[in-house]
Amino acid sequence: MTSQSRRRSRIAAFQVLFEADITGRLVPEVLNRHLSESTLTPEARQFTKDLVYGVGRYLEDIDDTIRHYASAFPLEDMAAVDRNVLRLAIYEVLFDTGPAPLRVAINEAVEIAKGYGSESSGRFVNGVLGAVALEAADRRESPEPEDGPPSAD
Repeated sequence: MTSQSRRRSRIAAFQVLFEADITGRLVPEVLNRHLSESTLTPEARQFTKDLVYGVGRYLEDIDDTIRHYASAFPLEDMAAVDRNVLRLAIYEVLFDTGPAPLRVAINEAVEIAKGYGSESSGRFVNGVLGAVALEAADRRESPEPEDGPPSAD
């Protein structure tokens, strides 16, 4: 899939998450309507679904991550654009099993925040994701701990 298709999928996923968040509508209902009205390719539609349902699957952990890295901004009071852009990007950075490169996920999130949010949204999202990216880099570089104590050979 082209980077342009992935960008359009991320925007569609953000729009679904945002609408469901602010209206209280069910995510599958909002997602199905957005996809039925979109011109995304089948592959891009699937990527959109994967993003939306991935955020849903890890929402509690994602929101805890946001609370940790943006502790001065209560999640409930945060602008809905910023909250949902962060949810999408944090899913990609920390929880997606086929993660996008950190730089790509962050840049895409910042661009979405700039396009849909306030004047300060891009800077805010970039700052939070910069801190999250350090954690993600540590996770990717650290070997998984082995079970049991090391052997004494």
